[in-house]
Amino acid sequence: MRTRITLACTECKQRNYNTKKDKKEHPERMETKKYCKFCRKHTIHKETK
Repeated sequence: MRTRITLACTECKQRNYNTKKDKKEHPERMETKKYCKFCRKHTIHKETK
């Protein structure tokens, strides 16, 4: 059961990425370092609702 999630930048709060994850395997919120085109740098992106 893979569900779609949205990743938002922690600095500017923009929602930049959509991805999928298996909630049964990883119930905690996802956190990755990705490029934000609004901040123009690599920042931590967290899973939003």
